[in-house]
Amino acid sequence: MKEFPPIDQSFEVAYSYKLYSSNQVFSKSNPLLADIIRSDIFPVPVLFVIDQNVAKHHPDLEQNIFEYCSHHKNLKHAGKPILVPGGEQVKNNDKYIQNILGVIESEKICRHSFIVAIGGGAVIDMVGFAAAIAHRGVRLIRIPTTVLSQNDAAVGVKNSINAFGKKNFTGTFSPPYAIINDKQFLKTLEFRDWISGIAEAVKVSLIKDAEFYQYIKNNAKALNQRKSESMEYLIYRCAQLHMQHISSADPFESGSSRPLDFGHWAAHKLEHMTNYQLRHGEAVAKGMGIDIVYSSLLGYLPEKDQIDALNVLLSIGFDLEIPVHSKAELDELMLGIEEFREHLGGKLTITLLSGIGKKMDVHDIDLDIMGQAITTLNNFSLSNNISEKENKNKSA
Repeated sequence: MKEFPPIDQSFEVAYSYKLYSSNQVFSKSNPLLADIIRSDIFPVPVLFVIDQNVAKHHPDLEQNIFEYCSHHKNLKHAGKPILVPGGEQVKNNDKYIQNILGVIESEKICRHSFIVAIGGGAVIDMVGFAAAIAHRGVRLIRIPTTVLSQNDAAVGVKNSINAFGKKNFTGTFSPPYAIINDKQFLKTLEFRDWISGIAEAVKVSLIKDAEFYQYIKNNAKALNQRKSESMEYLIYRCAQLHMQHISSADPFESGSSRPLDFGHWAAHKLEHMTNYQLRHGEAVAKGMGIDIVYSSLLGYLPEKDQIDALNVLLSIGFDLEIPVHSKAELDELMLGIEEFREHLGGKLTITLLSGIGKKMDVHDIDLDIMGQAITTLNNFSLSNNISEKENKNKSA
């Protein structure tokens, strides 16, 4: 029997997308969105999916979208906007995915149409997943509305929902067509959501950019006090560093090294353990706290850098206490290391610090020392909370 040699085929696909900064993107006098959406189809069908929390805080949003599409004749408003819950609940099953797919079918949305996702990181993730699997890919424009989504969650190429009790278990790598950061949406954020996204900026500065870290340190008080100018630069620089990493490293994460997931093995597990009562950024701050202390206990990170980094997180307004109160809860948290290994694809790779702006990877974790890191962080957090209360009492 004749044997045929294997047929070898390889090809490369170039991906390109832009992040735009804007204000009042749905003002009729703002042509940005209409200019971005260009197609052979005229007018272009556009389906909008909106975070309910955003719609609640911006009650004129739906009407503004309708008037914007009516004003810009190259856009066709495809049915009513789909409203979905904000927060992690929207990712915890495929209910909302199926709803969006149903509207895509009924409104005849095709690969030359657009879906515009307006909301926080969880909504952006879920809608991106729906867009990626409909017709093998409908063009997606992300309009993130939180600090976390504008500087991190919406600027990458990942889309997902949760499954089997694990964060982002089901998903795709699919770049958006474009991203628009509208600073108008940040004005109505709760304080928790305002500071939550700063955690990702601290993260990327700690592993990549000591100068940016110094900026965050110098502006911690201003960021805590919601100074918009400080936040606008933080979002821009953080998004820039994330996008540079995607283009220069491993965009579809075929390897095991994910420095942008610094602090995330614990963060993902803490989110699940608290039934997602913790915001993602809050959990990342706690997870970074653990790995900062662990880096120091192993002798990689100088103690002065450890204390400095933890104090920056506290100054921004983060609570660094790890909510584990029994051995059983500690053991459950430690399972996050194994789950992170599975998420990476088999080889455990945890990013640690060897200095401010300097990252390193390790492939083994000493669970006893990690437990010690958690205890040390909780003691540090407790002592700082006591000091803060004493200072408030003295000034009262």
